Amino acid sequence: MNLVRRRACLAGWMASAVTALLSGCSTAPERARVPARPTAGEFGRGRASWYGPGFQGRRTASGERFDMNELTAAHRTLPFGTRVRVRNERNGREVVVRINDRGPWIRDRIIDLSKAAAAALDLVQAGEASVVLLEP
Repeated sequence: MNLVRRRACLAGWMASAVTALLSGCSTAPERARVPARPTAGEFGRGRASWYGPGFQGRRTASGERFDMNELTAAHRTLPFGTRVRVRNERNGREVVVRINDRGPWIRDRIIDLSKAAAAALDLVQAGEASVVLLEP
């Protein structure tokens, strides 16, 4: 009987040790960054990217032809024709764009800018930046 208890105790201790060892190796799941709530006059905050040459001349979701040299942008929900002031949080540059397309379809982004709008914000080379969407 004593041997059975020792084995049970040893088995329990080993299970605890293995659990502790494995839990020490695990990492907490990465949490998505929750954007700050928009204040009055803000449409939102998040990441912006740009698109251009591969879409030049194609029809946008609004039906017009895309021109990467115009100050336009794609947004998932804002009505077509809405004018939005976009501010690059890193350098403070701003540009007013007109929504004429849908997107971006990448999870962490809130707006896709034309190449001209991206150039005005100085984010062409970086490809993306943190921005604030404001009333014009």
